[in-house]
Amino acid sequence: MPLKRRQKISPSFSMSSMTDLIFLLLIFFMITSTMVSPNAIKVLLPQGSEQTSAKPMARVIIDKNLNYYGAFGKEDEMPLSIDEVPAFLQECAQKEPEMYVALYADESIPYREVVRVLNIANENHFKMVLATRRPDKKQ
Repeated sequence: MPLKRRQKISPSFSMSSMTDLIFLLLIFFMITSTMVSPNAIKVLLPQGSEQTSAKPMARVIIDKNLNYYGAFGKEDEMPLSIDEVPAFLQECAQKEPEMYVALYADESIPYREVVRVLNIANENHFKMVLATRRPDKKQ
């Protein structure tokens, strides 16, 4: 009866599959790192093509002469000063606690005026939406 010889196991390790795996991981991390948005605040530009699904209950309007107006629901806009905006928004929040505030700002006003209203909303924990116009509509 012939005896079978045992096959020797090679002590070497093939690194070809390991380098493929490292290469694929490198590509994965390079692609996903470019998808991360560096901006913490999402800002809609003055001209936009998409609409939000949020239905704003309160509106703050800033015209080109830096006049402030406020309205709640379907009410007409009433003139406000910048100091009256926090009280107006708090009054609206008492009527509707889960409301969104839409900010209609003329595109020619200084950016600091928009930031002032955003800061008021942030300090009072209001959800803010910047209103935009569609590119195909002329005003």
